[in-house]
This record gives sequence, structure tokens and C-alpha cells, in this order.
Amino acid sequence: MEYTEPIISIKNLKMKYDTKEVLKGIDLQIHQGQIIGYIGPNGAGKSTTVKILLGMIDSYEGEVKIFGKDIAEGDIDYKFKIGYVPETAEIYDSLSAHEYLGFIGEIYGMTLEEIDKKAQRLMELFGVGEAYYARISSFSKGMKQKLLIIASLLHNPDILFLDEPLSGLDANSVMIFKEILGSLASQGKTIFYSSHIMEVVEKISSRIILLNNGEIVADGSFEELKHKNLEGSLEAIFNQLTGFNQYKEIAEEFVDVLQGGEKE
Repeated sequence: MEYTEPIISIKNLKMKYDTKEVLKGIDLQIHQGQIIGYIGPNGAGKSTTVKILLGMIDSYEGEVKIFGKDIAEGDIDYKFKIGYVPETAEIYDSLSAHEYLGFIGEIYGMTLEEIDKKAQRLMELFGVGEAYYARISSFSKGMKQKLLIIASLLHNPDILFLDEPLSGLDANSVMIFKEILGSLASQGKTIFYSSHIMEVVEKISSRIILLNNGEIVADGSFEELKHKNLEGSLEAIFNQLTGFNQYKEIAEEFVDVLQGGEKE
């Protein structure tokens, strides 16, 4: 399905936890087929934004529309067209991958036959096909991460939210996954990608949004951000715009302490 208007529209989004302002008036228009690198320091408001979009937090101010509908109206149908890989996930270790993916697929209205056919093949393509009937408790961190990725994509969502999705993946799987994201975006899927690995964000994102202290401080392609900030890498731009420039001094003092000395 093609959407002519923004697939995600956020206007003056504000959020407080007690007296702390986490989001201070975010405005965003996100269109179909974009890979959004959504980055910022810890506590900048990234996870809060994503949880609001997922409908997990409703105590916000402002307007949030997904697929053209205001999510505050309570219609949850949009959630059937969304996939999510959280940074840390509670996963049912006592189930097999077959049972877990069956459970997830049924939540999204898929038939067991459709789930089984898709899930087994996706596990094979991701190099973990032999573990399809094995208990998740026996899985390595990387295998669990692949299972979470497959679970998020099984129902072929239109919007995908990814929070540190490469955690635990081997180099070959990272290459496969980056290709998967590029292919999905070319088919009109919208991907919200949050990570602290700047090199990956720089390479895969069509648009990068940098959040700092609850406000957007940069928004554009990597080339546009580089041109505006005269820096050579996304990591350097990130450090410049968030005001963090002491990493070398801290690292040097850290190593000095390890070696028995301590700077004044």
C-alpha cells in the first residue's frame, strides 16, 4: 500500500516523567521507504519516542499520527502493521523457536500453516534452521537476536522499529541484515533504526535524526549533516552536536589508572 501523506507525523510531542522533561516539543514528518537513523546519547528521549509510537506510553502531549490516524483516538489496528525489535526483550525461554514464532504470528492474525512455512524458511536463511524445534533456553545471544528479528518481520510490517538490532550478531549475519533492510526500504517499508554504532547508522540511513536533551539538534542525510558541521564521520558530528569532546582525555586517564598512575 502506498501512502501519499507522511506515514508518521509528530507535532509538538512533549513528555514528562515527574518533573523531568524528556521530550521538549518534537516535530517530525516521516515518509514511506525511509530508513531513519534515530540517534542520541542515553537519556536523550529516543526510547520514549519509540514507546509512544508503539502505543506503550499514552501520557504525552502533542499529536502523533501513524498511517494518517491519530493514535490517541484508541484505534489499535495500526499495530498490526508494525514490527519491533527492542534493545532488551523478555523472551519465553521454555518455548521452542517453532512455538514462539507460532505464538507471535497468531497475535498478528496469521494462520499456523502460513507461520510454519515462513518461519522455518526464514530461520534457515538466517543460519539457524537446525534450531527451529530447539528450546530457546539453549540459544546463544546471537541466535536469540535472530529469532527476535524474524519475529518482528514475520507478518511483513509496513513500519519496523529497531533498537540496537545487531547486538550479538556475527559479521556475516550483519551483512545479510543490512541487505534485508535496504531491500525492505526499496519496497516502501519504513524503518526506524536506533543504535549507538555510528558507522552502521551512517551507512544504512537515508535520513539521520539526532536527539539531544529531548530536542532535535540535527535532521538530514549523512552528506547534509557532514556539510553543515564540517566533520568527516557521524561519530564526530554526534560528539560535536551533543557537546561530548572529552573522550580522549577520559580514555587516557582510564588507562593511566589501570597502569598504576593517576593524573592530578
